[in-house]
Amino acid sequence: MNDYLSMFLETLFGFTALFFLTKILGKTQINQLTPFDFISALILGELVGNALFDKEAGIGKIAFAIVLWGVLLYLTEISTQKWKRTRVFMEGSPDIVIYKGKLIRDTMKKSKLDINQLQHLLREKDVFSIQEVEYAILETNGKVSVLKKAASQTPTKQDLKVASQEVHLATTLINDGEILYDNLQEKNLTEEWLLEQLHDQGYIRPAEVFYAEYIRDKQLFLLPFTNRNHSKFE
Repeated sequence: MNDYLSMFLETLFGFTALFFLTKILGKTQINQLTPFDFISALILGELVGNALFDKEAGIGKIAFAIVLWGVLLYLTEISTQKWKRTRVFMEGSPDIVIYKGKLIRDTMKKSKLDINQLQHLLREKDVFSIQEVEYAILETNGKVSVLKKAASQTPTKQDLKVASQEVHLATTLINDGEILYDNLQEKNLTEEWLLEQLHDQGYIRPAEVFYAEYIRDKQLFLLPFTNRNHSKFE
């Protein structure tokens, strides 16, 4: 019984320690893996290695550790789905590293991202000069999403002899039926304005909307939770 209790405590410690390790390493160290994919790969590899090469580790103990680890991952996924506030803490959130053509040094420092790494990530998006970038977002998997300046988009405005237009970044205003007030405030929008936009498109409450995206000078883009026109398969 003491052996299982010891394994339980050690697994919990490993789960917590490796989670915080991924936070310390930063997003670019994980590359394409999400933090929990990275943790799972390490732990499961270690468990399988113990099962194969550690003569003192019996099948029962290894199975117990694997099941316990699986339960922890399952509970983590459930918590991020059920409680939205845990998503940012557990999974991280995208960070803007280039805003209106300017590098955000504080964000780069927080994400352990230097200029050479950023240039490498941009080249993967076929961007060979920071001057071409209007917005760049460091995603939770360590990749960079890029929105080029209008003059550098394909086909370019210069090639088409069309006057360049200002580029606007899309902003999420509703997620899972909940208003993101910080984003509203950032765009100098009010809740009353948002509700009016919902009513204009036939929605009564934000709880009816799964996702709402705002781009300046465009109609608010809405996705409902379900197709309200079809309650069953036809």
